[in-house]
Amino acid sequence: MTAVQGYNPRTGEAFGAPVPSTSDAELDAILAKAVASGWSATTSEVRAEALERVADALDAESELLVSTADSETALGVPRLSGELKRTTNQLRLFASVLREGSYLEATIDTADANTVPPRPELRRILRPIGPVAVFAASNFPFAFSVAGGDTASALAAGSPVVVKAHPSHPTTSVETARIVAAALPEGVFGIVHGIPVGTRLVQHPAVKAVGFTGSTGGGRALFDLASGRPDPIPFYGELGSVNPTVILPGAATEETAAGFAGSLTLGVGQFCTNPGLVFAPAAMVEALTAAVAGTTGGPMLNERMQHGYQSGVDTLAASDLVELAATGTDPAQGFSVAPKLFTTELKTFAANQGTLSEEHFGPAGVVVTYTDPEELLDVLPQLPGSLTATVHASGEEHALAGRIGAALQSVAGRLIFNAWPTGVAVAWGMQHGGPWPATTNALYTSVGSTAIRRWLVPVTYQSWPEELLPPELQAGNPLNIPRRFDGVLGSK
Repeated sequence: MTAVQGYNPRTGEAFGAPVPSTSDAELDAILAKAVASGWSATTSEVRAEALERVADALDAESELLVSTADSETALGVPRLSGELKRTTNQLRLFASVLREGSYLEATIDTADANTVPPRPELRRILRPIGPVAVFAASNFPFAFSVAGGDTASALAAGSPVVVKAHPSHPTTSVETARIVAAALPEGVFGIVHGIPVGTRLVQHPAVKAVGFTGSTGGGRALFDLASGRPDPIPFYGELGSVNPTVILPGAATEETAAGFAGSLTLGVGQFCTNPGLVFAPAAMVEALTAAVAGTTGGPMLNERMQHGYQSGVDTLAASDLVELAATGTDPAQGFSVAPKLFTTELKTFAANQGTLSEEHFGPAGVVVTYTDPEELLDVLPQLPGSLTATVHASGEEHALAGRIGAALQSVAGRLIFNAWPTGVAVAWGMQHGGPWPATTNALYTSVGSTAIRRWLVPVTYQSWPEELLPPELQAGNPLNIPRRFDGVLGSK
């Protein structure tokens, strides 16, 4: 049986013991336990307490987890410490979501014989979809990985979870999974390793939905598998995103240029919200060039990503569509790369949008120069779907910024004003999604409280006896949760 070997990106040397790949028999056993776990029948309070136990257990072993992850990802102790705290805060957030109760969308319509057609008593609620497969991300070994947002939201919904560990950080995944599994009832959580098992996981009849964070190619292949099953299942993939940024003339300052360079190179550009495409006045190119030239690269998460980045920027540089404007410093060790900045004119971009709007995962950006911002209004709605879109403007440009924002709202899930897209708050109001290829379903978010909605499906009880109804739908609202009663939202 093959095994998954971790590496230290700073040196390129192997780290940790090889982790055996999961066999078909082992996968069957894990999913059999998930089905038999009874997790979907537990109360919201039981699940809330379980999520808090997981969060406490992860916090208790933070030193080990952060040290291990730093050796496997080279993301740095400060970054990883914050990411682990974000992860445990996500778990606690979903505990509060469960206690608040509106996620169930509890709805009661009383019987009314005088309507046309006559209305019987109807009581509607959301229920768990069933066991969920979660594909961990490479670039966030905690927050979008084994115990990350997909896992937290699915567990909160009442769905058992089987995580497909990412090969970039196998030892971190093993340690995290050990802690999570120990804090939950048997069968509620499982983990698998290896490339081949991912295909079987998506196709397994016990799996009822999939969450994925990764490349467009890998996500599309798995999406097609999920859709091609005899019983097609939802596939929620977070894929590629160039996150367009428009800088209007009044905001074309050195401060804005420095902010862009910092966001572009944060985490060696390995953020799904990395601002890889910038529309700016031609006069700003000098400031942007100087800002990126002053940055330093670093090691990417694995050798494959390093080669993919280098191949992509080399191909772009060799074309006649762009000019290489700036190259940052390359530490030249392990899997390191240098930041790159390219420039092109708006006319060239518009004629070659398919090529020039491709994502180059890593610290690379393309600046599209314009002379009149009005020219952008026809181009921006044609951009590929992104997780974010950003507008930088002065106080005197708000009217124009509003029009730019309106042009961008059809291509992005989050619109940002005078800030940078890297950094995704974990909150009720967050939308971390967008049109293809940003995600496979723009209706949903993978970050924030409403991420739980992906793992829930509705059921209506028509004219059922009171004693057979779930507590959330019983008369008197014994759990005191928000409910819609005869069309009025409240707590009746």
